[in-house]
Amino acid sequence: MTKEDIAHWFGGLQDRICHSLETADGVGRFSEDSWERPGGGGGRSRTLANGAVIEKGGVGFSVVHGEATEGTLRQLGITAQNGEVPTFFATGVSIVLHPHSPRVPIIHMNVRYFEMSTGHNWFGGGIDLTPHYVVDADARWFHEQLKAVCDKHNPDYYARFKPWADDYFYLKHRQETRGIGGIFFDHLRPESPEHKAELFHFVQDVGEAFAPIYTHYMHQNRDLPYDEAQKAWQMLRRGRYVEFNLVWDRGTKFGLETDGRTESILMSMPPQANWTYNHQPQPGSEEARTLILLRKGVDWVGK
Repeated sequence: MTKEDIAHWFGGLQDRICHSLETADGVGRFSEDSWERPGGGGGRSRTLANGAVIEKGGVGFSVVHGEATEGTLRQLGITAQNGEVPTFFATGVSIVLHPHSPRVPIIHMNVRYFEMSTGHNWFGGGIDLTPHYVVDADARWFHEQLKAVCDKHNPDYYARFKPWADDYFYLKHRQETRGIGGIFFDHLRPESPEHKAELFHFVQDVGEAFAPIYTHYMHQNRDLPYDEAQKAWQMLRRGRYVEFNLVWDRGTKFGLETDGRTESILMSMPPQANWTYNHQPQPGSEEARTLILLRKGVDWVGK
């Protein structure tokens, strides 16, 4: 299994996910923008706007390579040896979907493979859900799906990767999680060709789980009623999403550090977001309850 084989599979995953989302939305269609990276490689950015359910969505696929900058090496914790400049190869699929309705959650997924000329190579990725309103049953179902994927490969994966997501998708300056978490993993380094195949199979199953999970929420929640006050709350929660992506997300920083395509890197941004100074929801409201649940360590499967 070569890095080209992995990249080819990721490209097919982008195709399958876009088809599933278009079918579930019923109106929206993805437009494609192919691009090349000046330092090497490129990708396909697919965006959907003003669908029946999805207000703005992006499904990106990339295969980039080239010399690793000093900033990139620092991020990865790798030291150049003998004065040689290492090269890197990175490929993956990244998705963020912002719905019209505050009753339909925001979702993110990223699956990726990274290889260095130094001999380092690893897989990473994850899925996390950001409801504007946390509903226990929906959160439990989401985590059950991810646990089933993890358990298929290793009974320890969910117990490792769920807290990792809590820690990663955390707005330290707000002391709240971005949403209800999910799973997150990085630097899964193969110890042998057989182990590499096993890790890739796990990443494949994570990627294939995305469309069934999100289209479930699209079908279930798309027609639930909401009012202007709930729409205003959605805009505030989108603001928190922007804060995380611009302040804390390592993928955004890596893309900008490696001279990635800015439009593709920032396609995760919502079409509109608001900030209100020191907004405090009414005690006992749905909004206040949601804030209480945006914390680390919630056992959604056992809840």
